[in-house]
Amino acid sequence: MAGIKGKVGVFLEERVTYRLAKVSDIPDILEIERISFPTPWTEEAFYNEIVHNQFAYYLIIEVDFKPVGYCGVWVVIDEAHITNIAILPEYRGQGLGEAILAQALRLAKRYGARKLSLEVRVSNSVAQSLYRKLGFQEGGIRKNYYSDNGEDALVMWVKI
Repeated sequence: MAGIKGKVGVFLEERVTYRLAKVSDIPDILEIERISFPTPWTEEAFYNEIVHNQFAYYLIIEVDFKPVGYCGVWVVIDEAHITNIAILPEYRGQGLGEAILAQALRLAKRYGARKLSLEVRVSNSVAQSLYRKLGFQEGGIRKNYYSDNGEDALVMWVKI
């Protein structure tokens, strides 16, 4: 990643870092989650994912050491699944979502995954475009998947 161009300038590679989430990151993850989703996960859910779920890995993306996004991925045998991915609104549109998703794909591959799936709202064309850019293809529809409004989810897959 040579640099990420965006509305607020160019993020040099040195300013963008990735790392695995720790329990102490949960407040930052919750802030990003609450801003990003109509039905955010709870503190307990993230705690259980980070501490107890042996298949779960949560990546944090930081700009100047400030957490600005996260991505959760489960790796089970040779399949991986993105549980959630979000970037703070003021950092969107700058390539950070693509960058952390690419990191998640590399992580899944390193742990033996050969393919990765995710669900995305059928109305979320911006996210769908990002996923297609990284090679994801449509795999089907999950009817009434989202509990807040009953919206369908598009299932997307990519071989890694």
